[in-house]
Parts: sequence; C-alpha cells; structure tokens
Amino acid sequence: MSRIEELLKEFCPDGVEYKTLGDVAELARGNGMPKADLTDIGVGAIHYGQIYTHYGTWANSTISFVNQEKASRLVKVNPGDLIVTNTSENIEDVCKTVAWLGSSRIVTGGHATVIRHHMNPKYLSYWFQSPEFFNQKKRFATGTKVIDVSAKQLAKIRVPVPPLPVQEEIVRILDSFTSLEAELEAELEARKKQYEYYRAELLSNYEDTVMRLGDVFDMGAGTHISASVISDTPNETQCYPCFGGNGIRGYVDKFTHNNDAVFIGRQGALCGNVHRTSGKFYATEHAVVVTPKIKVDMAWAFHKLTQMDLNQFKTKSAQPGLAVVRIKELTFTLPPLSEQHRIVSILDKFDSLVNDLSSGLPAEIAARRKQYEYYRDRLLTFKELTV
Repeated sequence: MSRIEELLKEFCPDGVEYKTLGDVAELARGNGMPKADLTDIGVGAIHYGQIYTHYGTWANSTISFVNQEKASRLVKVNPGDLIVTNTSENIEDVCKTVAWLGSSRIVTGGHATVIRHHMNPKYLSYWFQSPEFFNQKKRFATGTKVIDVSAKQLAKIRVPVPPLPVQEEIVRILDSFTSLEAELEAELEARKKQYEYYRAELLSNYEDTVMRLGDVFDMGAGTHISASVISDTPNETQCYPCFGGNGIRGYVDKFTHNNDAVFIGRQGALCGNVHRTSGKFYATEHAVVVTPKIKVDMAWAFHKLTQMDLNQFKTKSAQPGLAVVRIKELTFTLPPLSEQHRIVSILDKFDSLVNDLSSGLPAEIAARRKQYEYYRDRLLTFKELTV
C-alpha cells in the first residue's frame, strides 16, 4: 500500500479526477449473435452469456468463434477494450465485465456493450467489480425479472481516472491476489479429480455380497415444514438443522430424526445429491433420509451413494425427481465392516480437503477471496479531486 500512497502523493496529491464513462470512452452496444451462430473456428467471439459462466476479469483467448460473414455484421472488440453485459436476472451480476487482452480483433453480440478507452484495461475491469461501481449501477438499472443497464446509462457512470502509474500499480497488486487464488483453485480441481479416482477405486475394486439398497437401508421422505418457521441462523429455540433437497435450509425448533444419517435430494435438477449428518435434525419432504437396517458405517454409505451418481436415475420431466421405489432396487456390493472403516479413513481426508468450508482448500480459497476483496475495495477507493 505504501507504493500506492507514494504514487498518489506524487501524481495527484489533491485527489483523483472523476469523469463519466461517456467522457473517457466510446461505448458501442452489440446486437445479434445467438448461440446458434457460434462455431469452433473462425473469428473469435465472446457471447454475453459466457462472460457469466466462463470468463474472469480479463481474457486473451476465446472459447467460441463465428464465420467471417457473420463477424462482418457484429460489433468489433479491439485489444484493450472491455465487454460489459447489459442484462442479467439479478442486480449483482448485471454489468459483469471482461477486458479483452488478446492480440487480434474479436466480436461480440447482443446484451453486451464494448467500451473503447485509454485506461489500463485491467484497472477498469477491476473497478467494475468495486462497491463504488455497484452503488452507481443500482441507480441506473431498470427492470424486475430481467435487469438492464443500457449503454446510454453506462455512459453516465462516474469513473475515477488516476494517472497510469497508479492504475498499473493497482493492477500489479490485484493480479498477485487473483493469481494466488487461481493457483489454489487449480490445486482444488486436481485434488477433486484425485478424490474421485480413489473413491472409484476403493468403492469398486472388491468382490463382496451383492445387495439391494432397499435390503440394507430404510429410505423415506421427510416431513413438510413451512419456510416461515425456518431461521437462517441457529438460536436458542431454533437450534436443529433443517435439511431439504439440496442440503441445509436453515434451523427449526423441532427435529424428526436423532441418529447418524445420509439423505438424498429427491426433487429438482440437482436431485440425487447426497449429504450426511448426525444427531438431531429435521428432514423435509424433499429429502430422502437413509438409515441402516443392518450394521453399516454410514460414512461409507455416504461415499458409496455419492459414487453411484443417483442423479442419472431422475425422471425426465419439467420437475425432475427421484422415485424412492426405484432407488431401493439398485444393487451394490457391501464389503465387510472393517473394510468400510478403512475406506472411510482414506476418503474422509480427501472429502475434508476438497469440500470442507471450515478447513482445507475451500477455506483457504475463501480466505484469499476475502483478502482480495478487502484490498480491491481499498485500492479502488479514492479521494475525489474537487475543482
């Protein structure tokens, strides 16, 4: 931070000048380019939806292309330009931005605006993630189900324009944080693949008694409870975790079960996901509670049911779901209890490393993300120059 302070004192001791985006940049609204136009070769293209799902603060290559004839009709993106999304389903995501740092001109389409400017592109893209920008875009956003911030409204956004040496130092610092986070995420992805490999090996490479799930486990849906009585956080009365189809929903003042259990989400696109818990808890009708009929290590059952990928058995309908009757008929091999314990001792370590939000890599990534956000917000907050 001292280097930034030195640069600010040297180049702008009285404050940083703010200008509207329309004063410092040319804004060009895109049009056309449905997903059906995207190909694997041709002119590089960034679809606005990919900015939400694939791209980060900057990019130097594209995952999609369009043919030359279609590219000639689309808005052009030059190296250094920013692409900003104009529409989203929520205020948090609208105006997500990617700086194009590739060596050649590419194109973009509808629901996106190209910003052509003379600032450090990474600096401007980072600034679009700041609370100051968020507060401004809220004032200009329109719509309820679909949120829109038009190019005309974007042009009214007031942007801090510090001297280029300040912009470059801010980028250097923030790049170091994002690089570290990217390294941790890459390590997490590698560990997940390692975890999946060992889980498949440990849970498949043995010959034991073939059993039906219904012969080994009781399976039954939980009980409906009104969302109005579920607290987001535990308190003196609402202290029992309440589990639905996708995991914990909150906390309630009563419980339906008091044991070690595994439960399976039975409704929705994510049905078949597997969770585990112990002690007193409440299970809703969207969760299938799995309890043993015979002596089984329920931690092993959690890993086995996860490995079985139950989502593949969902019904093909507008509201996908799992039929408990069908799940009970699935067969699997049941190793001796001692072998179950051995497998659990190995897989639980991997599970904690890749999934535990309070320890392991997810916790480290979350901590680094908070650290990055703290310094990003601090670095991108300036004393404004008054005339």
